[in-house]
Amino acid sequence: MRETIGMIKLFLVAGLSILLRSTQAAADGGRRLAAAPNLPAVPITVLTSAVDKGAVCLDGTPPAYHMDPGFGAGKNKWIVNLEGGGWCDSVRICGYRKASRLGSSNLMDKQMIFEGVLSSNPVDNPDFYSWNRVMIRYCDGASFSGEGYDAGNKVYFRGQRIFNASIEHLLSIGMASADQVLLAGGSAGGLAAILQCDHFSAFFAGRRGTTVKCLADAGLFLDAVDVSGGRTLRSYYGGIVATHGVAQNLPKSCTGRLDATSCFFPQNIISSIKTPMFLLNAAYDTWQIHESLAPNAADPSGAWRACKSNRSACDASQMTILQAFRGQMVSAVQGFSRSKANGLFINSCFTHGQSKYRATWNAKGSPTIQNKGIGKSVGDWYFGRAEVKAIDCPYPCDKTCHNDI
Repeated sequence: MRETIGMIKLFLVAGLSILLRSTQAAADGGRRLAAAPNLPAVPITVLTSAVDKGAVCLDGTPPAYHMDPGFGAGKNKWIVNLEGGGWCDSVRICGYRKASRLGSSNLMDKQMIFEGVLSSNPVDNPDFYSWNRVMIRYCDGASFSGEGYDAGNKVYFRGQRIFNASIEHLLSIGMASADQVLLAGGSAGGLAAILQCDHFSAFFAGRRGTTVKCLADAGLFLDAVDVSGGRTLRSYYGGIVATHGVAQNLPKSCTGRLDATSCFFPQNIISSIKTPMFLLNAAYDTWQIHESLAPNAADPSGAWRACKSNRSACDASQMTILQAFRGQMVSAVQGFSRSKANGLFINSCFTHGQSKYRATWNAKGSPTIQNKGIGKSVGDWYFGRAEVKAIDCPYPCDKTCHNDI
């Protein structure tokens, strides 16, 4: 069953599902270009030098990134964004994945439009538009955290090496002299930003005056009980951790007290992260509703089918379950929120990923909590203009959402 679930997720992140906007948009570079015609296309850079370090995609090709150089006041400031796109939980599924853009740099889009937090438009992105803005492409299948190799199937599990080699390269071309940096990511990349946050900060240890912070968008994946009473996502994450050899790269502050699979769940590590972090998440995360809370395998009768496609079709008992899921998310961030250095924006929307789209980052009509939008909230937190600990009231109170369902 785990491989069946893994295959379904592979198809979703490859863009074969139209249910989730984030995976759909990420899968189609052409739609990206059409969505923002006034923004320049940022070309891909294939990091061939990383191959000597064994830092390669699932198929053995080099990792890659896109970079739009900073200018003016932003020349010494950097955002490094980790691309998302699901995971693969077995050698077999990873073997399929390596024949896609999520497993091979040979198959990646050659250019990318930067929107949202990566936009170069000062109106859309006033706090970060002039920074050096980087998107590290995702091709390892384990949130940049694996270490291993399956010789029989020629599948490389080198996510941690890809992360390290990419950061070392960026340091060598100017990031070493940065005065401000932000590690960010969305979805599987948001989980990676959480897992790698303190490790990323360590690259700047001893560099006086460098401010290092992290932003995780839609990365707060919960260890939730599904509608059948099982733990679909825990089972899936267990396969990822085992297949990719992730345990050795997880935070020791967690693995010293919990099993490795538990330490792949953000709720068990966010309170011990020392680097300032901002968590941006929809309380009714549509990816998690579809794939963790009410996946098809846990709903053989299809009772949740209509609810998963249209929130207005959810009956009272289903809404009770969804409200409990929100409650679990709010509870999961309580310890994290006690630190003044951390920030939160948990809005009561049905969506997945809000930082990389103009419409949800800082456009007119974008989501707000107490009249403050996402882009302004992240900027206020990063620059210390205000403490941001925004948790929305339960659905359906928020009328500013850009809902997926």
